[in-house]
Amino acid sequence: MTFPNKQAGTRQRRRMHSDEFKADAVAACMQPGISMAGVAMAQGINAYLLRRWVNDAQMKPVARAAVATPAVIPAPPQLTPVFVPMTVPTAARAPAPVPTQDIHIELRRNAMTVTVTWPASAAAECATWMRELLR
Repeated sequence: MTFPNKQAGTRQRRRMHSDEFKADAVAACMQPGISMAGVAMAQGINAYLLRRWVNDAQMKPVARAAVATPAVIPAPPQLTPVFVPMTVPTAARAPAPVPTQDIHIELRRNAMTVTVTWPASAAAECATWMRELLR
């Protein structure tokens, strides 16, 4: 039930909506395939106001929300964790092959070209050298 606007001089007052009206509007929004904007238009209220009512209904305790749409949700069955032993073959994995390639760097500046070959096993030292070189 919506109470009509009451005029107080030239100032318009807000409409007041009953709890039953709010609960009906919120319940209509909870149906699958129903647009909240469509429900708001059908009820003659602002969609943002209806969104606030829906949010308030979702935040209220279950006893308050049960007025709008009573529902019984069964509790999920309690699952107990179970340890499943597994055997992992140790010989199946061979160590990754160590790269035997070298790092090749070619620096060009104008007509000058410098080629550097560095062992891949010392890549960290190569990065340090490059950082110092490019300062």
